[in-house]
Amino acid sequence: MRKIGVIQLIDSLHAGGAEVLAVNIANGLFEQGVNSHICATRSEGVLKENIHNNVGYVFLNRKDIIDFKAVLHLNKYLKKHQINLIHAHATSYFFAVCVKVINPNIKIIWHNHFGDNEFLSKRALFPLKGVSYFFSLILSVNNNLRKWSTQNLKTKNVLFIRNFAFFNNQEKSTILKGNDGKRIVHLAGYRKQKDHLNLLKGFLEISKENNDWTLHLVGKSYDDTYSKFIDNFIEHHNLSERVFQYGVCSDIKYVLSQSDIGVLSSYSEGLPLALLEYGLAKLAVVVTNVGECNNVIIHNTTGLIVEKRNDTALSEAIRSLVISKEKRIKFGEENFNYVSKHFSKEQFINKLKAIYSEIV
Repeated sequence: MRKIGVIQLIDSLHAGGAEVLAVNIANGLFEQGVNSHICATRSEGVLKENIHNNVGYVFLNRKDIIDFKAVLHLNKYLKKHQINLIHAHATSYFFAVCVKVINPNIKIIWHNHFGDNEFLSKRALFPLKGVSYFFSLILSVNNNLRKWSTQNLKTKNVLFIRNFAFFNNQEKSTILKGNDGKRIVHLAGYRKQKDHLNLLKGFLEISKENNDWTLHLVGKSYDDTYSKFIDNFIEHHNLSERVFQYGVCSDIKYVLSQSDIGVLSSYSEGLPLALLEYGLAKLAVVVTNVGECNNVIIHNTTGLIVEKRNDTALSEAIRSLVISKEKRIKFGEENFNYVSKHFSKEQFINKLKAIYSEIV
């Protein structure tokens, strides 16, 4: 068996589920003695500061889909650092295949993080289906993605591996507004599938009876129609003193330490890292029944599960936690225990190292 040298390949280091996982994997592998590296192909971001000092790092500043200069740069880096495996995350798979064309000995694992889990039948297969022939293995973040990959792609080996969460950043810079002990947090980028409107409608009803509670939206805004629609809803319903937006925050551990209830209101998900982070932060959770969420949250034990796109059900579930501090504390402790046991970094890294060993 050859010694493992692996690089996590990701398009950017902006805050997002796939990006956070790529950084956490790179750090976790180094901690267990693996020759570990990470590469951002297109842009850097706030997560760069979370990369361990001893994890190799390269930024390519790729400008085009096929950027020969960037391909050659990465290939040179792979040879210099004796890297024999590319772990490509999300949409970076095509660039990984470009490198393999000039360096056939490189093995590729593609990590499928596709978030619109409820709409896989509409997912475009070009060029993914063709280039999947070059993958040694596909890792999927939930079972639906595993089945979809098996049925639609050319890769023979397809596995489901659970995500894990870990707080790398220990900074304390983001101060949440509102009253201590009465904060609801929603950790998600401003994408349609996250269904912020469903949450805002539900919170609007809660705020009529509990106007001392506040909602805190943390995540990247893309300054598009969807983001502006959220802004307009908040303004139109006079919620600007009870709903606060923070954009991207790198100090997630500190943000969650100031929160009391964690919410995800999505109409489509895979296995969201935010849900695991809520667990590590000992938050009681309300989440919609999509993707693998019901495998993270145990209904009425670690949190509450409601149907998607039902703001009334979401509002009632959140209200039940708002009015009961005892339930919030109990659910939060149980949530922490469950996530720590079933979604630990150690379990994930050990399993991943075994997978790598089979491939190289």
